[in-house]
Amino acid sequence: MKAPASAPTPGSVAEPPEPRWLTAEEQRVWRSFMEGVTLLDDHLDRQLQRDAGMPHVYYGLLVKLAEAPRRRLRMTELAMLAKITRSRLSHAIARLEKNGWVRREDCPDDKRGQFAVLTDEGYEVLRQTAPGHVEAVRQAVFDRLTPEQQKSLGEIMRIIAEGLQPAEAGADLPWLR
Repeated sequence: MKAPASAPTPGSVAEPPEPRWLTAEEQRVWRSFMEGVTLLDDHLDRQLQRDAGMPHVYYGLLVKLAEAPRRRLRMTELAMLAKITRSRLSHAIARLEKNGWVRREDCPDDKRGQFAVLTDEGYEVLRQTAPGHVEAVRQAVFDRLTPEQQKSLGEIMRIIAEGLQPAEAGADLPWLR
């Protein structure tokens, strides 16, 4: 009896399975998604560089700190909320410190831990920058979508984000690196 063509013969190496290639429609959706994300990120980066001299990721850090109690977060928590690596966060906080917008404080109950604290100057920069930024977001995203499309986009992105943040220990997430 001859072995099926897909089964390895004794002593042979099994071929890896054929990739699950994207259909033409899936490829169209994927490319549209990537183009939209890339162009949106560039649009928001340019607006924030022009209006406040900072990239979009720095603005996001200032927002997270402004929303936190006493405008302070542990660095590890800030990295998790911002979905960035600890080294990228450390570099960003160093730049924000040079601007006087953030300061670091040692954690009193953990000698290795640090807090990032939004300064009054940083809060003022954020307050002045927010109207232009929200208008850029509104024009780029919300003004182009119907309320139903906005709801769908939010649901879709939540599903994607949740799927990329497994709860099990050892998950390879940016803020754990």
